[in-house]
Amino acid sequence: MGKAERTREFIVEKTAPLFNRKGYAGTSMSDLTESTGLTKGAIYGNFENKDEVALAAFDYNLGRMVQRVKSLQTPEMSAIGKLKAYIDVYRKGLFNPTLSAGCPIINTGVEADDTHPRLKKKVSDAVTAWHRSISAIIHQGIRSGEMNANADVAAFASLMIAMIEGGITVSKISGDISYLNQSLDQLEKLIDLQLKK
Repeated sequence: MGKAERTREFIVEKTAPLFNRKGYAGTSMSDLTESTGLTKGAIYGNFENKDEVALAAFDYNLGRMVQRVKSLQTPEMSAIGKLKAYIDVYRKGLFNPTLSAGCPIINTGVEADDTHPRLKKKVSDAVTAWHRSISAIIHQGIRSGEMNANADVAAFASLMIAMIEGGITVSKISGDISYLNQSLDQLEKLIDLQLKK
């Protein structure tokens, strides 16, 4: 990795937590220079503009979240265990400074919905990939005979995402983590009731 690539990576690592916590509009250029210790010129020497930094920061935050999910899914042998690993990620928190402000999908998605088409597209693609991942796990469980062959795979994947993100949203708004925990409890029951054979 060359010096330019290392500098870009450094900028993204240092600014990703800011964008996840403060959002695109709330993160100023002075926030970027303060968090990196670099000048505005040094940042713009590596990124065309703040948009480019924000897009790279979202990719970084999403990648960290996906790594966390995979680290909990890898030791699981069953499809049920792999689905419940998603629940564990959110129940235990994301446990690192980059993602301590919460899920980058919901944080970025709410802000970018009507204001930033390129960020909105990245969030939409992330949700689509998440839906595909959950669906693939359920299909795996059906093929192995572990899960109910009559399960509505697409609907369950949509419900799972909605319950997790909805729980996060209400908990953040209210400051009460019990909303998320109750959503996760109900989701765990639904996995057992609707998917288990």
